[in-house]
Amino acid sequence: MSRSARLLAALLACFALIASTAGTSTAATSTAGTSTAGTSTAATSTAGTAPAGHGPRNASERTPAAAAYTVDLTGGASGDDWSGHERVSFDNVSTEPLHEVVLRLWGNAHGGCSAPAVSVTRLVGGAEDGLSVGCTALRIALPTPLGPGGRHTIGFDVTMRAPERTDSADRFGRHGAYSYFGNALPVLAVRDTTGWHLDPFTDTGESFYALAADFTVVLDHPAALGVPATGRSSDTPGATGRTVTTATARQVRDFAWAAGPFDTVSGVSAGGVTINVHRTAGVGAADAQAMLATAGSALDAHSRAFGAYPYPELDAVLDDDLWFSGMEYPGFVLDRVKATALVHEVAHQWWYGIVGDDQYHQPWLDESFAEYATDLALGRDGAGCWSTVAWVSPRERITNGMAYWDDHPERYETVVYDYGACALHELRRLIGTDTMTRLLHGYAREHWYGVSSTPAFKAAAQGATAEDLTPFWAAHRIDG
Repeated sequence: MSRSARLLAALLACFALIASTAGTSTAATSTAGTSTAGTSTAATSTAGTAPAGHGPRNASERTPAAAAYTVDLTGGASGDDWSGHERVSFDNVSTEPLHEVVLRLWGNAHGGCSAPAVSVTRLVGGAEDGLSVGCTALRIALPTPLGPGGRHTIGFDVTMRAPERTDSADRFGRHGAYSYFGNALPVLAVRDTTGWHLDPFTDTGESFYALAADFTVVLDHPAALGVPATGRSSDTPGATGRTVTTATARQVRDFAWAAGPFDTVSGVSAGGVTINVHRTAGVGAADAQAMLATAGSALDAHSRAFGAYPYPELDAVLDDDLWFSGMEYPGFVLDRVKATALVHEVAHQWWYGIVGDDQYHQPWLDESFAEYATDLALGRDGAGCWSTVAWVSPRERITNGMAYWDDHPERYETVVYDYGACALHELRRLIGTDTMTRLLHGYAREHWYGVSSTPAFKAAAQGATAEDLTPFWAAHRIDG
């Protein structure tokens, strides 16, 4: 997520924290059933290994992997409510049997258990084992343990309604004629050597952590509404007055879309990527054209720095009513018509999108890196930036997790964005520009569609130079 007005972000984070602690009920809003409606989603378990090259690095530590999501949704007249069916197939790539999986229903963080925005029903391929974490985590017990190398499929009906936002637009919510579905679709949680990652939602930054997966999502919607989405989209006529948009995305960590009467302009980057810019009624046509050019130049700059953008399409939605400057999803970004923010969100296509990380526990791995990438793309060298650094507490670290930043939201952007990017500039100055360029390009390649960690990056950086970096990490408060 890019830089927003810090005071507003801090206030909203505080309100979200109060709301999340107030709504601690775990009463289930989804029910397991024995219905076989939609027989294509009947459970299947098959032995076998994940396809070659498909799945995260260190696969034995992170499961379920090689997930394939097939989703059919029908939207209402206004585009703010959707219902349909979701099917998820996945591999157990760990060395231990898998007894359960967990779906993250992140949309429920906005209404809590008292007014859930996302509901799962008619589950097949497993048995519901209760909601938790403010109704954002749904455990599903598998019918039999899934052994190492096995593959299984679950299916369920899903409904979601974007919460009404009267003051500003959000990453999940309806504001005026436009609805946004960021982190709305149920996705699999990750289990690694520390157990299941079931962290709480945060509005200060992000909580999201997922492995690369394939998505095929069919959106049946009123023809008057556009539905920009993750992946490559194609339209076919539906019932009278309706259009069926099929979006296909491979090796992405999430799927997001929007719905509304957008005006769209399109182009192709120098690297051959189709770029679609969708504007709301409050955004001018000239601004959309300018942002189209910005997105293209950003894609090409980041591709040169970190490796070619691997997807055929990028959608950018411009809305001046967003409460934040911008937000990233794979192949899909939100922006308040701020060029620097858009360059930052496009950088996130690499830092978290392609090179994943645990955003709740190690947010610097995407935000600091995306901010540094933004500086590079805009020709900024961060000269003298470390001279302005002032820590307010011995506990303050660039590498602190969101639990810390939710308690200190007013410092989040200063430390993670500013100090983090500055530290990377300082590292570049220490080891040399050519070495830093090779380091980041090689690190991205090594973790392509995988998961980054602070120890892994520190090891890669040390391996790239004869300089002892131990004093550097300590001086810049980069722990791990």
